[in-house]
Amino acid sequence: MRRNTRRALVASAMVAAAAMVALTGCAKGGAAAGSSNGELTMWTHNAGNKAELGAVQKIVDDFNKSQSKYRVKVQAFPQDSYNQSVTAAAASKKLPCILDIDAPNVPNWVWAGYLSPLTGLESQLDGFLPSTVGKYDGKTYSYGFYDVALNLITKKSTLDAVGVRVPTVDEPWTKAEFDDLLTKLKASGKFRYAADFMTSSTGEWWPYAYSPLLQSFGGDLIDRDGYKTADGALNSADAVAWAKWFRGLVADGSIAAKSGTDPAADFANGKTGILYDGSWAADSLRQKFGDDVLFLPPVDFGKGPKIGGGSWQWGVSKTCSDQAGALAYMKFATADKYVAGVAKAAGTIPATEGAAALVPGYGEGEDNAIFREYSQKFAEVRPVTPGYPFIATTFTKAAQDIVNGADPKSTLDQAVKDIDANQKSNNYFK
Repeated sequence: MRRNTRRALVASAMVAAAAMVALTGCAKGGAAAGSSNGELTMWTHNAGNKAELGAVQKIVDDFNKSQSKYRVKVQAFPQDSYNQSVTAAAASKKLPCILDIDAPNVPNWVWAGYLSPLTGLESQLDGFLPSTVGKYDGKTYSYGFYDVALNLITKKSTLDAVGVRVPTVDEPWTKAEFDDLLTKLKASGKFRYAADFMTSSTGEWWPYAYSPLLQSFGGDLIDRDGYKTADGALNSADAVAWAKWFRGLVADGSIAAKSGTDPAADFANGKTGILYDGSWAADSLRQKFGDDVLFLPPVDFGKGPKIGGGSWQWGVSKTCSDQAGALAYMKFATADKYVAGVAKAAGTIPATEGAAALVPGYGEGEDNAIFREYSQKFAEVRPVTPGYPFIATTFTKAAQDIVNGADPKSTLDQAVKDIDANQKSNNYFK
């Protein structure tokens, strides 16, 4: 995934927060929109990414040529204005027929009545990575062409110099091993910081990147059994242990409270020993370091290694007046060659095994295949509740406060109170 996709993590939080305000203020349903005389409107946030937009346009062009009944028309928005466009359309019940949305926000859109189930695509989606298919309340509402995988990036020469083993998928580092590595890297005097966790990033990056660490400790953003309370999940003893550990990395100088503007460049320039980053960083770092660079599995902090799952996906609006046409396009677009085309353009993990074989680097035994394995084995989707946008922003504030010195227990307790109040005030989104 290129840097623009990482930036989308920031933008998606803005979209989600605004969308929740707009959607919760509207009645469910609405006037038909997004289709006229066989023309289906599609919206995407990819105006700023020519490669990915071009790959999407290729699917649309092929679909339009494949039949004469429907014609899809793409309208691409700059990332910064997609927020306003989507929320305004939702408020006026004039969403396009087909649109993209960040995966964790799909339940909110379903609850608000603006997404239709993707019926008749079961066989096509069976082979997709689970994290690339958006499900809510037993139904499928979206799918994506790709996912991404966070990983620990370092160099073999760095590990050899401090006498630390290279972890594997089957034997990742334990917390004790990782803490020991950080201590040794600090003691070596070779780096400004032992690690870079990209704490300068904002928005959706925080729940996407750091809640998996929380989950590996044994906590979570909310109790997923009913999604009624965060009590005992976000403020549990395990969650507090995570918060103290994360804050401790800053306190002892292992990481910066706010990393530089380009953590990958800082790692490449030798300022940090380990980088917590995404699969999107692989190509440039391989070009610089060759076989010395390592892309390692996440740490097992006690409850198994975890990484975030779910990236941008596509869905059909409930207000689309031609559901059959929209679903016909959605089915058409699931072909491996199209999944491969978008994933290749985005520099991301192809959603299907067939597509992976078509993308250089992702075939069996190739360099990038490890990222697909990480996604398959370690990906955890963010809480599947319409309340997620509020949960995300609440967690982000709490985590940032903790990193900057706030008391872990009281900060997490307050976050729990806020999340529980929001869930309850919305009747638990029933």
